[in-house]
Amino acid sequence: MRLDQLLVNASGRLQAAGSPSPRRDAEVLLCHVLQVDRAWLYTWGDRLADDQTLARFDSLIAAREEGQPVAYLTGEREFWGLSLATSHATLIPRPDTETLVEAALEKASAMESADAKRLLDLGTGTGAIALAFASEYPSWQVTGVDLNETAVALARGNAERNAIANAEFLVSDWFSAFDSSLRTDRFALIVSNPPYLADDDPHLDEGDVRFEPHSALVSAEQGLADLRYLVREAQNYLSANGWLLLEHGMQQGAAVRQALSEAGFSDVASRQDLGARDRISLGCWRISETPAATVTAATTALPDSVDRR
Repeated sequence: MRLDQLLVNASGRLQAAGSPSPRRDAEVLLCHVLQVDRAWLYTWGDRLADDQTLARFDSLIAAREEGQPVAYLTGEREFWGLSLATSHATLIPRPDTETLVEAALEKASAMESADAKRLLDLGTGTGAIALAFASEYPSWQVTGVDLNETAVALARGNAERNAIANAEFLVSDWFSAFDSSLRTDRFALIVSNPPYLADDDPHLDEGDVRFEPHSALVSAEQGLADLRYLVREAQNYLSANGWLLLEHGMQQGAAVRQALSEAGFSDVASRQDLGARDRISLGCWRISETPAATVTAATTALPDSVDRR
């Protein structure tokens, strides 16, 4: 069968199975089988697929029909222009998380004269956030941590894969690998995309999320427990005037801003993702300041609501 016809048939199968992007999924999977790029497919669509290609491609399309994420089927995903290996042990890097990278880069650009140019990425997974930042700021020392040893090994491999030398990855339960009394264990920037879904969130039964590790998705207190923990603890590991940046669900912005303000962070704000939804919240830790007793007027004016990814 010709490759272009093979794609038409596969796209039809995936559309019937409910894929949100059937043609793109089919193209990515066929490119993976043939080890070519999508431009090659359009150029050589009249070529015939051999039996081995047909069998491998059919197997991948069948798995995708069952809902398996394309990133798990191919074992890779692009993020911030980097090619990252993926596995079932970690979340799949998503474009919305680039909002967090952009904000971290913006804050780093104002810290070029800082003595300690260090960033900590908590719950690093594939290493996507840490490596994206490190690739843009080679003068910074970037550390990514994860409780999952498999994830840490994967992130280390992704650093090698992309020839990024200024990032290291450690096994750590949040801050457990660090000593807050040591200057070397303080960071100018702390970033995280922690679990933030409630255990009854309907998104857990939809799309790729069904196949991703539950522990990396779900948190107690309607998805806010880990976010609140990081807000409480981060101040012990931030340098003076350091920033904490947290990704969260699109309806959690008000709650996270409130937690930051009450913990004593200044310049608290949220940033929106590509879909114009609150996606990250951030605050600056000024050690000389006294923790705020009340929430700012801008924060209290915004209604708290149930979180949703």
